[in-house]
Amino acid sequence: MSMASSDLDFMNGGGELGELTRHHPWQHTPLGLPQTWPESLKTTLRLLLTSNHPMFIWWGQELTQFYNDAYRQTMGPERHPSALGQPGRDCWGEIWDIIGPQIEDVMNGKGATWHVDQLVPVTRHGKRENVWWTYGYSPIADENGIQGVLVICNDVTAAHQSRDELEQLNRQLAEQIREREEAQTALKVLVSTLEERVVTRSQEEQQLRSMFEQAPAFIAFLKGPTHIFELVNSAYYKLVGHRNLIGRPVRQALPDIEGQGFYELLDSVYTSGQTFVGNSLQVVLQKSVDAEPETAYVDLVYQPIFSEAGEVIGIFVLGSDVSAKKTAQDQVAVYQQQLEKMIAEGATALEETQSALRQATKLEAIGKLTGGVAHDFNNILQVISGNLQLLTDNVSGNKEAEKRLSIAGQAVARGAKLSSQLLSFARRQPLQPAVLNLGRTVSKMDDMLRRSLGEEVEIETITAAGLWNTLADPNQLENVLLNIAINARDAMKGKGKLTIEMANTLLDRQYTARYEDVTPGEYVMIAVSDTGAGMSAEIQERAFDPFFTTKAEGEGTGLGLSMAYGFAKQSAGHINIYSEVGHGTTVRLYLPRVLAEETQLQTILPGPVSGGTETILVVEDDISVQSTVVDMLRGLGYQVLKASDAQSALTILKSGMHIDLLFTDVVMPGPLRSPELARLAKSHLPRLEILFTSGYAQSAIVHGGRLDHGVELLSKPYHREDLARKIRHILANREQADLLEAASKELQQKKTQLQQTQQGNHADNPGMTSILLVEDNEDLRNTACDFLAMMGYQVQGAASAEAALTLLESGRFDVLLTDIKLPGLSGTQLAEQAAEKIPGIRIIFASGYGEKPKLSSGRECTLLTKPYDLQQLQHALKA
Repeated sequence: MSMASSDLDFMNGGGELGELTRHHPWQHTPLGLPQTWPESLKTTLRLLLTSNHPMFIWWGQELTQFYNDAYRQTMGPERHPSALGQPGRDCWGEIWDIIGPQIEDVMNGKGATWHVDQLVPVTRHGKRENVWWTYGYSPIADENGIQGVLVICNDVTAAHQSRDELEQLNRQLAEQIREREEAQTALKVLVSTLEERVVTRSQEEQQLRSMFEQAPAFIAFLKGPTHIFELVNSAYYKLVGHRNLIGRPVRQALPDIEGQGFYELLDSVYTSGQTFVGNSLQVVLQKSVDAEPETAYVDLVYQPIFSEAGEVIGIFVLGSDVSAKKTAQDQVAVYQQQLEKMIAEGATALEETQSALRQATKLEAIGKLTGGVAHDFNNILQVISGNLQLLTDNVSGNKEAEKRLSIAGQAVARGAKLSSQLLSFARRQPLQPAVLNLGRTVSKMDDMLRRSLGEEVEIETITAAGLWNTLADPNQLENVLLNIAINARDAMKGKGKLTIEMANTLLDRQYTARYEDVTPGEYVMIAVSDTGAGMSAEIQERAFDPFFTTKAEGEGTGLGLSMAYGFAKQSAGHINIYSEVGHGTTVRLYLPRVLAEETQLQTILPGPVSGGTETILVVEDDISVQSTVVDMLRGLGYQVLKASDAQSALTILKSGMHIDLLFTDVVMPGPLRSPELARLAKSHLPRLEILFTSGYAQSAIVHGGRLDHGVELLSKPYHREDLARKIRHILANREQADLLEAASKELQQKKTQLQQTQQGNHADNPGMTSILLVEDNEDLRNTACDFLAMMGYQVQGAASAEAALTLLESGRFDVLLTDIKLPGLSGTQLAEQAAEKIPGIRIIFASGYGEKPKLSSGRECTLLTKPYDLQQLQHALKA
């Protein structure tokens, strides 16, 4: 099998035996896969394979064999290469009686051994030979004890035989002394033989020295207890620098390693006779006097050398520089730590996001439930409120009855407020947003806040410079801030400090990722902080839940913060709470920044209530509500038809009966929904007006918190006066369209004459009166524009206040004729800005409400009540 993986680097090199070792099927031996071998075996095997000196390893209980190329030269074909990976007893059975006990002593912890000139007969090349060896057995240990034996050996047969021959010659010389001639001849032969042997031995020594010098591992021999350098190879000099080592004790030769533990390791090995094996040991070396200290990492073996008497006489040093490998391992460790950190951070962020999603899902589910409850509750309130109003006329003059009706009316108002809070939390409250500057909005609330919180609560308001504008419903915003402030007052037991801070802020992706439905971007923040008791983490988790309160029974509804939560979400904003027990609470409300100019809010005083004689179809599935509404409308003079579901209403609408207005609940039973009923009704009766009502503004007619364009809605519960004004406004718009259409037909007959008369008053003539007509009803707008043009006026129409403001930039209009109720900015807000842009412009309001707005500038304006005829329009223009 191929073993080229980076985790098998310890088998690199080694010539023929290195190649055989790497491809040996170790998985079928007791050792198993090389990747699983202990570090002590890997380190020793690396040294064996890269050494040019004969070496041998027996490993494990089976004494599995390893050897290198240098040892392979001493073996015959009987054992090479089969000896690799073979159990020792199987391989060397013929000499096991000699080497077996020696190996057993080392494996049993009796220490390393050294054998000099040991006869070990072996069979090689087909015959048994007497071979003499000088060799040492050293234990290889790890944390589990001695696991193997390292053998460093040398075949000294030639030297042994030389000594034997020399002894034989000496005997011959002694025997032949008496014979001088024979002795002289023998002496000559002996000298010649010895000279040849010396030359051979010198060549062998030179070969061994060359192998020693060229070894890739660093090698040194240290002598005596002071560890005097006797031999050092080139790799050792490369490691420590080219300095004077030979003949010097290690403490003198390498003073720069003092304090790093190596002196002490050498002393320990020399004293104990135990081999030391170390991996990735750090050593700091100064290779020359002027050089900077360098850090290296080495794999290292200190092998004791024994005398014939078994005494330690020196230390064999063998090792490899593994600095590059250590650096790579350290870098991998750093990357791994960074990866683990990123995974941990990702897991934390995921948990936060999942927690936010669970909270948002819970609140969404509760919101749907509370929205449905509010719808039913509003229907009940509508029945009670309507009947109370109907009773008012019957008890006129009865003070006691009037008092009781007033008390009941106040209870209905409280119920309506509670229902409004439920709808706010459920995000079903139709909003009327305006561009606000929170600094001015909060400033206007100062008196109301101080009255609500009491004299013992200190109020501090901090407004950052350059505060951005935001888009929000001003009335709902005031309710939210008042509820938060009252909660703070109660948390402070009526005494403490309330801080309201407003600032611009940026919510980045890292922050918004922890919350559901929060978009990164620019926001205006309003933070309300108190010095109260604070909240625990458990209470904070439930703070936005509807009806959750920590107040005593009867002291709170638990809807204040839930209403604030719903308002924030419906306004495309965000809200959070920070609190510590004993250190107060801060509620932060974030509303999105807008670039539009601040809306000038105006208060319109209600005009007189009036009814009519038109026919109205009431569609309401709640019989009690239906009965009450029918009575209210009949009391206002209207002719009333009724239906309990959309399908029945459609049947009445298709019957051919004259109907002026369809007044239908949004939420109806049955397959036919109210919006679809309205569409079908308009297709049958194009002049039919439609007014929706609901206690729960579903997405059928409300999107993004705003009513769909052109939809009229009256939210439950409503007063009789609200119902009367709303219906009158809608019908007045229709009557106005009828009048304008009739006038248009009348004027059409005179169109040619009027055009001839007005030829001198071309649109570019500065003497012609220029009118900007603003009306969101397209039919009314087009008819009125044609009507005014035929009367000789220069007229331009706009469907919204925003479109009108763009036209006003030209500054060429003399009159602004606008409806009050418009999508987006109201007609009153438009008039305020128009007066600023064109100081001399005349302002005429056209409305079916019968209400004349009061401009903040005190500017005079004219009210044209819908429906109006030609004479009334001409009178308003000339007034």
